[in-house]
Parts: sequence; structure tokens; C-alpha cells
Amino acid sequence: MTGTTAALGAQMRDGAAAAVDALNTSGVLSDTKVVLRVADDACDPKQAVAVANRLTMDQVKLVVGHFCSASSIPASDVYAEAAVIQISPGSTNPRLTERGLKNVFRTCGRDDQQGVVAAEYILRHYPETKIAVLDDKSTAGKGIADVVASRLEQAGVKVAMRESYIAGEKDYTAVVSRLKREGIKLAYIGGYYTEIGLIVRQAAEAGAGINVMANDALMTGEFWSIASDAANGTLFTFMPDATKNAQAAEAVARLERSNRSAEGYTLYAYAAVQAWADAVKRAGTFDGPQVAAALRAAPIETVIGRVHFDHKGDNEGPGFFVYRWHDHVVEPAE
Repeated sequence: MTGTTAALGAQMRDGAAAAVDALNTSGVLSDTKVVLRVADDACDPKQAVAVANRLTMDQVKLVVGHFCSASSIPASDVYAEAAVIQISPGSTNPRLTERGLKNVFRTCGRDDQQGVVAAEYILRHYPETKIAVLDDKSTAGKGIADVVASRLEQAGVKVAMRESYIAGEKDYTAVVSRLKREGIKLAYIGGYYTEIGLIVRQAAEAGAGINVMANDALMTGEFWSIASDAANGTLFTFMPDATKNAQAAEAVARLERSNRSAEGYTLYAYAAVQAWADAVKRAGTFDGPQVAAALRAAPIETVIGRVHFDHKGDNEGPGFFVYRWHDHVVEPAE
């Protein structure tokens, strides 16, 4: 809720809040009022563990989060010990669900899917281009960048520059200067919207002539606010745009009436609440292990479409698409 990824946390909060409001008027969980509590980990692993300990001590039944994979992964160990259901709408690093934790789920996709989609797009559209792959050293950023670089090299494309940068800086002219000096024409960047926005803007100001492609964290208008017109043409991968789903229409309208957007992870957080509530109803209990079993037992219809959790807790449905920023709006890339 604070820090350089706060806009994405706000999307998750708004989605969860709208879902809780709808749940409390729906009668799905009769004689139960669900109360939303918002906690802030600032995308910091240590704070995430502290948050997780507080929430489990307070006996919460569902955690919709965390956003950053570096936070979700250590926090998930705390939730697992307390048998609290965790459903992340935005933590895409594969390791979250690769450790055999029965209480951990995600409505979003995984970076080993997302990275392949990005690399294949690059191979189709930039086959002869000099390519750099950058990351911010974070669990999510480095993880996705490694997948992209590996996939490109498996296809016989040599990555001309593989570099990490320090998140939280304001001046990336040294990175931009090296990209320009090396003659890079396409930079794939794994990271978050604040730093990527600064790199995009500063590259344009330097006349570097670089196209940028990035991961799902660019699905927020804050990226455009930072990069300004330099954002035009920036590519990124994200899950299907759930606002186009017929089953999301009511939720989108409810969000709009309260002056909230349904963009990005908003509906993926909404779907997390829906999936949990459906599982609670089918299990007939709030008991974590029984709810976890119910979540895996059957597909669930939600605002993002059918959610079907596999044995690891991954949603089998979403997949990834390539989008492009153009004149303040996101559009599907060709």
C-alpha cells in the first residue's frame, strides 16, 4: 500500500473491497458478515513476514495477497503454519506454489508462462534486433527476466546485454547510456512500473531509440504518468483483460459507481474473494485445510472467468497476452 508498487496494491484493495461488499449482500455466506482488513508490506519481505504474523494471530480466514513475489513467498510459510488460506492476485514467481503448501493459491498466471509469451513475441517481431535483458534484482523481476533470456538463447538468439539495476533510484542515465552505447534496439525489463517508467522516459530524453518490453507490473496508469509520452509503444505482458468478461459487468459497474477502476489486478483480487467464499460454502466451514481442499476440488465461476486450481494451487485458466501502451490507454499488441 506504500512504496513504488503502491498503485498495484490499490488495485488489489479495491477489488477485494468490492468483492466483500457484494459478498455481504449476496447471502452466499448466510449469517456471516465478512470484514475487510488492509495491511501494508511495502513490497518488503521482512515487513511481509511481520504482517503475516499479525494477521495469523488475529485469526484471519483469507489473505488476498501479497502482491510482490518477494513478499508472498516468505509470508506464505507463516500462513501455512497457521493453515490460513492465501490467494495472491499478482505474485507470478513460480516458487510461490512450487513448495507443496496446501493453503497457497493464485488467481494470476506464472512467470514461466509469461516469460515464454514475451520471448516468443520478441522472436516473431524482433528476429534481427540487438536485444538487452534487464532486471531490478527482485524475486519477480529477475525471475521473469531470466525466463525471457533463457528462452531467447534456447532459440539461438544471443542476448547482447544482460544487466541488473538498483530499484528505488531516480536516475538511470548510466543504464540508458550503456544501452545506447551498445546499440541496443529492444530492451526487455523485468521489474516494476516506477523504475521502468523512469528508464523509458530517460531513454527517450537521451534519444536512445530503444523499444521496451516488460512484465505484468506495467498494467497501471501510473506507468504512463511517470514515462509520459515516451510510454507510447511500450509493450508488456498481462493476463486476459477481465473487464471484457460478461460475468464481470456488474462488478465493473459497481467499481465505477464508487469512482474506482477495474484495471489490472482489481478483478483478479475480486475473484480471489469469490473463489474462497464459494469454497467455504461448499465445505460448510471456515477451517483452512477443508477450504483448501474445496478450492482444489472443483472449478469456480468468477469475474475473471472459470478459476480452476491445480494440485499446486495455480490457476489453470489465465495465460498471458501482449499489450501495448498507446495514447494513455492499453491496447492488445498485434
